[in-house]
Amino acid sequence: MRPKPPPNYLAGYPANLTAQVQQLIEQNRLADILTKKYPLAHAVRTDKALYDYVQALKGEYLRNTGQLSKVAFDSKLHVIQNALGTHTNISRVQGTKLKSKREIRVATVFREMPPEFLRMIVVHELAHLREREHDKAFYQLCQHMEPEYHQLEFDLRVYLSHLAANGRPLWPPVAVDTPKAPKTKTAEPTS
Repeated sequence: MRPKPPPNYLAGYPANLTAQVQQLIEQNRLADILTKKYPLAHAVRTDKALYDYVQALKGEYLRNTGQLSKVAFDSKLHVIQNALGTHTNISRVQGTKLKSKREIRVATVFREMPPEFLRMIVVHELAHLREREHDKAFYQLCQHMEPEYHQLEFDLRVYLSHLAANGRPLWPPVAVDTPKAPKTKTAEPTS
């Protein structure tokens, strides 16, 4: 049984553009171009930090959409569903009331990416809270929240093509500062 080829992240883009990206991958120049354009990884590492990040964007652009009950990094997304993020809206009947839960999950590959790429995927998933389909209104909302949305989506797809070709991440994990226990003073010996 032959292994499944990696997804074509640049499907739908003009052939001359995809050929340029492929040439840069073959010449080992793409990594330098991407790290020059996006030099640093973001510091959002935990699910709580991601929740706070998403809530801040939602509060700025989509105040009157429903509350999010969960936001998390999901290690299974990229592998199983070939998706980089998901949004779900689950309705359940509890007694005489209808309870709705909304969740956003972001692929863990976004933990070690530039802040621009994280913002792009979060904007994409937030836009789905208001617009279900990938139509004109959806992309207008994405651009309202992130004016460089289309360029960032393309650059992200280029980076994913780089990962599929050689598997080497470009941005090392950023150390997360953890609070340290306060030092206790020890008594100085007296002479």
